[in-house]
Amino acid sequence: MCYNKDMRLAAQNKKAYHDYTIEETLEAGVSLKGTEVKAIREGRINLRDSYVIIKDKEAFMLNCHISPYSHGNIMNHEPLRTRKLLFHIKEILKLVGKTAQRGYSLIPLKVYFKGPYVKVEVGLAKGKREYEKREKIKERDIKREMDREFS
Repeated sequence: MCYNKDMRLAAQNKKAYHDYTIEETLEAGVSLKGTEVKAIREGRINLRDSYVIIKDKEAFMLNCHISPYSHGNIMNHEPLRTRKLLFHIKEILKLVGKTAQRGYSLIPLKVYFKGPYVKVEVGLAKGKREYEKREKIKERDIKREMDREFS
């Protein structure tokens, strides 16, 4: 996904790229409260261990931790509440078919601002096995060594 000047990255799930093979990405809006948006602007969001489920033709993001807004009052939001993702119905139906296959899940990869709106990049992911992770680390180390020798 290309970012232009009016897109500002708020959070990224780096662990998802290590634990999963991302096969497809989609952009979705998020239904948030005002204090959640303000907390995200402060960078107080964590996507680790979060995931997306589809229930009754609606998508929901679970375990996404948005810390309470620093200048909030008693009306502040709950940090781990379930948040609705705003997909088109055709996208949801397509995702239902793909996640029905064994081993596939939906993982939030990035949260960013696109103009005044908060957007989430959701990836259709397949879990990696332990040996695949080790092979990837070995390849990266070999490439790093080769780059060092040539420069």
